[in-house]
Amino acid sequence: MRAVIQRVSRASVSVGSRITGSIGPGLMVLLGIEDSDEKADAEWLASKIAQLRIFDDDAGVMNLSVTDTGGAILVVSQFTLHAKTRKGNRPSYIRAAHPDKAVPLYELFTRLVSELTGKKAETGEFGAMMQVELVNDGPVTIIIDTREKE
Repeated sequence: MRAVIQRVSRASVSVGSRITGSIGPGLMVLLGIEDSDEKADAEWLASKIAQLRIFDDDAGVMNLSVTDTGGAILVVSQFTLHAKTRKGNRPSYIRAAHPDKAVPLYELFTRLVSELTGKKAETGEFGAMMQVELVNDGPVTIIIDTREKE
């Protein structure tokens, strides 16, 4: 699994004119699921994100997690995070998981994030053409891949 995590002051995702998820201060998570991903990847990544200390404490030091601050999380599926661009100019998405595998892992990840933070995670709509709006706070953007665990 690969996630692009952005600390936001607000974020929302829409399908057409319908808002499917919206948050105030918290984390916007773009989530890409790969063919080889498993339940353990979702568990590790959800735990890492819930505990990631990228919010300022009273001294202005990034020392607090979204859980500590009571912030919200918006999760949007994004298969294009697994684009391969080595050959030519048209990306290949061959390693991105197909919906039959990706949907259950996406739902598991979202449920785990909700349980770990004590707040229901907002979401986009899997497989839909979505419009995402956000105000990146900082800016703070972190990329995590469960294959590298950095």
